[in-house]
Amino acid sequence: MNDRFHIVLVAPEIPHNAGAAGRLALATGSRLHLVKPLGFSLDDKHVRRTGLDYWRDVDVVVWESLDELVGEAGPEARFWYLSTKASTGLWEAGFRAGDYLVFGCESRGLPESMVRDAGARAVRVPMQAGGTRSLNLSTAVGITLYEALRQSGGGGLS
Repeated sequence: MNDRFHIVLVAPEIPHNAGAAGRLALATGSRLHLVKPLGFSLDDKHVRRTGLDYWRDVDVVVWESLDELVGEAGPEARFWYLSTKASTGLWEAGFRAGDYLVFGCESRGLPESMVRDAGARAVRVPMQAGGTRSLNLSTAVGITLYEALRQSGGGGLS
């Protein structure tokens, strides 16, 4: 079983959010998965222009679809679907090293049907009622990833 976490961005639209998720992956030894369609280019010229000078060091995989990723991950893989529409807070999630943390695109999030079908594996970042409807994607990734690391013993981070 893989002992690192997997950050999955489904149809990300904003390069800086993907870049911030890549930096988090690099800082934590996690793998970043980008699921097409992407709202930006990953060619060298574009990556340099957006200031992602560390991008070449990020462990990143680009997928044609989420189904392709799920199929490759295998039946033992545990996927968690992050959504403001989920009823369970991530503090109760029970993350383990090797889990996949799935986030939707910035403008729409994950499809409601996906969140519903995930059942107890659909979780949300707790927020004060009436404060805001959602967090920035890269902020939500950071909160979730570090909570997952905390729950699983820190993943060897110092």
